[in-house]
Amino acid sequence: MNKFLTAAIASATIAATLATIPADAQQRRGGSVSVQGSAGHGGTVSRSVNRQPGSSSVTRGIQTNSGRGATTTRGGSWSNGSYTGGTTHTTNSGATFGRTTTATANGDGSGSASTTLTGPNGQSRTVSGTVSTTPPQY
Repeated sequence: MNKFLTAAIASATIAATLATIPADAQQRRGGSVSVQGSAGHGGTVSRSVNRQPGSSSVTRGIQTNSGRGATTTRGGSWSNGSYTGGTTHTTNSGATFGRTTTATANGDGSGSASTTLTGPNGQSRTVSGTVSTTPPQY
């Protein structure tokens, strides 16, 4: 329990520190913050941002001094009424999980979307559908 509490406090401190970075600086670049405590406890968080017209990506990571950690990459691109994006989480132990989403504005005013979720053991599930601009008749 003590290790969990230390990690939670370190994570909260790091998150609060990153929250104080001005928004315009966050758009231009990422950075990292290291918090170290007694008895070798601590860790480092990092963030990298890439924004371009029509796309964006953010990579965030947290690594503890004890070797635990994870990296999250989130991104998307959009053009001409279509969006493709998703997120991937990878732990230091090698487990990877996340989601991928595609969405399209159809020419008739409706929209179609599909999301695939992938679990850490490779299992996946896809949910898709179309939203109409005309309400259903009952």
